[in-house]
Amino acid sequence: MNALDSTSTRPYLIRALYEWCTDNGLTPYVAVSVDDSVHVPREYVKNNEIVLNISFDATSSLKLGNDFIEFKARFAGSARDIMVPIGRVIAIYARENGQGMAFPLSHPSGLAMPSGPLPEIGQATSITAASSAAAPSPQPAEVKIVQLVPSDNSVSERDGESEPPEPPKTPQGSRPSLKRVK
Repeated sequence: MNALDSTSTRPYLIRALYEWCTDNGLTPYVAVSVDDSVHVPREYVKNNEIVLNISFDATSSLKLGNDFIEFKARFAGSARDIMVPIGRVIAIYARENGQGMAFPLSHPSGLAMPSGPLPEIGQATSITAASSAAAPSPQPAEVKIVQLVPSDNSVSERDGESEPPEPPKTPQGSRPSLKRVK
């Protein structure tokens, strides 16, 4: 069996990071690129992206399957059914410290497509796709493990540098936080 015949590693990595977050008392969030295949409340979608809290306390009937993430959650007090295709998940991370993993956006044809900046996140390393449109068959996409850190809404390109960006300095005793977009 070669790499093109095997199943995607994305659902397994999502489940592993979800479990890591819950085992460490952290809140798992997923960033999702929204299109017609994603079933979420459209009034909370901004720039075709939405960030969802998938913690045990925020969801009901959570199923992290190989094809879909499905659960029920409350939005403005009313229960809604949520269904996200695994290929539309662009990141899973812990709300408290930003540690997690980002993925290239999958195109329905199977080729990976580069995605834009992550929602509600400031600075992150770039995510690139290793596939080529001229290739006769889909190539595996490059996945980079990143630590998401808050910043002053500026995203810097650090292509070709060997050292990761230094996290911003915060005053003693304070913790980084995410900005809530309504």
